[in-house]
Amino acid sequence: MNTAKSNLARRSFLQCFGLLGIALTTVPIAGRQVFAQSNMPNSIEALVFDVFGTVVDWRGSIIREGQLLAAKKGYSIDWAQFADRWRAGYGPAMNRVRSGELPWTKIDDLHRMILDELVQEFSLEGMTEQELDHFNRAWHRLSPWPDSVPGLNRLKNRFIIATLSNGNLSLLTRMAKNAGLPWDAVLSAELSRHYKPDLKVYLKAVDLLSLQPRQVMMVACHPRDLQAAAQAGLRTAYVIRLLEKGPGQPVNRNPNGNFDYMAEDFLDLAKQLGV
Repeated sequence: MNTAKSNLARRSFLQCFGLLGIALTTVPIAGRQVFAQSNMPNSIEALVFDVFGTVVDWRGSIIREGQLLAAKKGYSIDWAQFADRWRAGYGPAMNRVRSGELPWTKIDDLHRMILDELVQEFSLEGMTEQELDHFNRAWHRLSPWPDSVPGLNRLKNRFIIATLSNGNLSLLTRMAKNAGLPWDAVLSAELSRHYKPDLKVYLKAVDLLSLQPRQVMMVACHPRDLQAAAQAGLRTAYVIRLLEKGPGQPVNRNPNGNFDYMAEDFLDLAKQLGV
């Protein structure tokens, strides 16, 4: 087919879709451009967000809290290493619940179990119970990424926005109040008594919102979370967080998963969704 005929065929194809009220646009998926229906956002009614790393900077916040503790207690340790070790205990602790070794346990309590081990490992001597409890609640005081609040407010203009985190309800509620996160609802794995990426977590959120899975989009910077959400029938949006694991760490810009959207931050996601 020559160039003129090719262009004519393409125009005719697009005009046919225009008559049907369906325009075509390119949407980034896993680092490439593909054609998708631009009315996809119209079928989405709610966005649910992973929180740790996606909405808030857990690593930088824990480092800051450690430095504040050190100024009071005189500790001299590598707080970046401490933050990484605290976070590294998160997965294994949840696995103890999944395996039945532990009964259902809130993230606050799992964080405290990990902290008690790190206090010994890093020789943080002389902490009172009140100080330990306050430090453990550092996870309630995590700071949002710079785009999180303005991006969420833009998205909130069109969609229901809610958390969908392994964090317990009280943790997520206090975090939102502290950081000014404008959620319409706070949803947690605690409501299903299963931890992500168990499909029950995503389906429970969909049910609580009285929607169908295809009407809900999971937003996260963790591919595994999104892959599980997709298995449950949800839409997916991968948001790149360059500094989640600290400066200079590799970031996967082409994750293994065909996600519906890929965005640089929440403001970029809002733009792609037409907000």
